[in-house]
Amino acid sequence: MADAASNPHDRIRHLRAELARHNELYYAKAAPEISDQEFDRLLRELADLEEAHPELADPDSPTRRVGGGPLEAFTQVQHLVRMQSLDNTYDETEVAEFVARLNKLLPETEIPLTVEAKVDGVAISLLYENGRLARAATRGDGVAGDDVTENIRTIKSVPHVLRGSAPARIEIRGEVYLPKAQFARINEERDEQGLPAFANPRNAAAGSLKQLDSRIVAKRGLEAIFYGFGAYEGEMPSTQQDFFQQLGAWGVPASEWVRRTVTVEETLAAIRDLGTVRHDFTYETDGAVLKVDVLAQREQLGSTSKAPRWAIAYKYEPERARTRLHAITIQVGRTGVLTPVAELEPVFVSGSTVSRATLHNEEEVHRKDIRVGDWVLIEKAGEVIPAVVEVLKTERTGKEEPFQMPDHCPSCGGTVLREEGQVAVRCTNPSCDAQLRRRLEHYAHRGAMDIEGLGESMVDQLISSNLVSGITDIYSLTADQLLGLERMGEKSASNLLAGIDASRNRPLWRLLFGLGILHVGAAAARKLADRFRTMEALATATEEELKATEDVGEVMARSIHQWFRNPKVVELLESLKAAGLNYGERDEHGGSGDGKFKGTTWVITGTLSSPRDEIAEIIRQNGGTVSGSVSKKTTYLLAGEEAGSKLEKARKLGVKEVTEAEFRKLLEVSAE
Repeated sequence: MADAASNPHDRIRHLRAELARHNELYYAKAAPEISDQEFDRLLRELADLEEAHPELADPDSPTRRVGGGPLEAFTQVQHLVRMQSLDNTYDETEVAEFVARLNKLLPETEIPLTVEAKVDGVAISLLYENGRLARAATRGDGVAGDDVTENIRTIKSVPHVLRGSAPARIEIRGEVYLPKAQFARINEERDEQGLPAFANPRNAAAGSLKQLDSRIVAKRGLEAIFYGFGAYEGEMPSTQQDFFQQLGAWGVPASEWVRRTVTVEETLAAIRDLGTVRHDFTYETDGAVLKVDVLAQREQLGSTSKAPRWAIAYKYEPERARTRLHAITIQVGRTGVLTPVAELEPVFVSGSTVSRATLHNEEEVHRKDIRVGDWVLIEKAGEVIPAVVEVLKTERTGKEEPFQMPDHCPSCGGTVLREEGQVAVRCTNPSCDAQLRRRLEHYAHRGAMDIEGLGESMVDQLISSNLVSGITDIYSLTADQLLGLERMGEKSASNLLAGIDASRNRPLWRLLFGLGILHVGAAAARKLADRFRTMEALATATEEELKATEDVGEVMARSIHQWFRNPKVVELLESLKAAGLNYGERDEHGGSGDGKFKGTTWVITGTLSSPRDEIAEIIRQNGGTVSGSVSKKTTYLLAGEEAGSKLEKARKLGVKEVTEAEFRKLLEVSAE
């Protein structure tokens, strides 16, 4: 293996090749050789090297999968060959007519077809030149589309470089889609944030591709599948099936369900077979695509001005079910968002029995005029999430009851609040039973109050045993209470109590982050603690004073200000103070405060004797700031073993290098 410091070019080349190979094993062959953690470690090493050596940048690098900076706007690019649409049908009779029409146009010739799953995504065209991805564009008007190359580069299954021999130029066509599981996750997150849910995976995929910041796209988890081509400069395959084999050889994800047919009966049977298995795919399908298999026959058949004569899409009727809506209940999420849920007469749809369907928010319920007692049609959005798509208003009797969002939390009775400009209604009680489990897990997390032993299973036991009904209760737990829990011995109980006791002395920023103030992350909590120093000063700050804090905007300032004026929060804070928690008085202030390292910026790299976050906290407590990357503004680089590219960049920029021993010595001098 090449030494990164002495020969970064070779190391970068090696890492790119290894990461490309592991991507192929994971996505194309489903046979990974390394863990996700090891893959991420290699990716981070490559990113550090590329940052240190911008002259070795490559648009096809695996690091581009995480996205780059935001674009000002998309540019329009012309397709080399027009992207056409397909004629659609919902009728098996019209499928038979399509086959008959082909036989009439090419008489006395056997015309084999391929039947493929129609992915319900966003049409995309990839242009590869000499095997390298040069451009990606949306369909647009068929002649020209948006250049979305940077966003497509974030899709891990799309190769930046084709394997093996490739044509001098080829446009590979397919669909970008959002997997059903990702669709469900994103909608759940949007519900929690008070944002409108995506109607279906296709809308979510389209919205993602329109993001100007590819870093956002990278987090969405888009995938792609390919099935056709436009321009093709080189030796072309003779059939559609040959083309699919070629896509596989290039490392391009291709349609997974393909059936070759000749007769009308075989074609209809294939369509029906696909209809029975399509719900098992990771992506949403809305039909079957029928294509003439032999490319020479396609040339003979030609196209109309809108669509090819040699292909047609058969659309499945949306699978819906009629049922009665008996009630609308309220589900309280971990951030306090109240979500209305339709309680339905159980009904079978899209492969499973459905008895509940999310209604997302009050605005959605009123827009569709959904009432308790209504007969409704339901389907699964993305074939995953049950949704009410239509109210059968003609069947109303007049006894149906309009829905009204409660003005108090149904779980704890606390006050609910709708923030200005948002559709979400939230429970404002931080001790709400429905929120408590997730709040406790967050509070005890290593990045917050770092309470060892207070993980998910322990939180579940404490709540189900009625030992804890709020965060403050953990500070009055006894060994006798803990020993009564499942698989809890004396040592485990002692360790948990010690962890809880140690959390009393955590710095103020950790407490602020752990309490889960809406919009306040760890970085903002640090800034707030550095500026206001004590909980009391922060609690009495005005919105204008809060906005004067670095990285605190209007929305966050309003959220903090309202949070501290909630009677339930006031009660919680008084209880925690009585339990002996540090409200800033015991902090050794860093960042904007005084200290040995005041005015210095540190970067930490390599393997050290203590975790990096602990050392970073020591630096902050002594007045310094900690950055994740080396720049001209860096004062010191604290370098452990296997320091890597950051050390090299620091030397290049003349940044002072400090070993861990030297760092400890500086601390000793500081303490004297």
